[in-house]
Amino acid sequence: MNQEALNQEALNQEALNQAALNQAALNQAALNQAGVTGDTLSREVVVSNRHGLHARPAALLTREARRWQSRIELVAAAQRVDGKSILDVLTLAAEAGTRLVVEATGPDAQAALEAIGSLFDRRFDEHDEPSEPNDS
Repeated sequence: MNQEALNQEALNQEALNQAALNQAALNQAALNQAGVTGDTLSREVVVSNRHGLHARPAALLTREARRWQSRIELVAAAQRVDGKSILDVLTLAAEAGTRLVVEATGPDAQAALEAIGSLFDRRFDEHDEPSEPNDS
């Protein structure tokens, strides 16, 4: 990948992250109105599994997300999904190398982010070789 493409990718990712943060601020007001209290925290993760976020890791992710009181959402580009719904997570079609923002809103948001982030860090305990991001 040439330098110009890398720079453009970095700019695109920065724009996506800013959009996610802006959306989080908007969501906070709606959540407060719905009775969900607590801070909205976010963390960027990268899907590093060779086969992406397929059914098995999606099931682990949603199972972990449901353990927490906080609302968990995943943001990819212009798509935002409920992290507690396996069908929603699978609609992301997150391939290897996909960058996602995990957002947690509620009283246990920090602990939820740490636990979910750990799944991504461990590649969902899949023992294949980590993949390289797609250059397409």
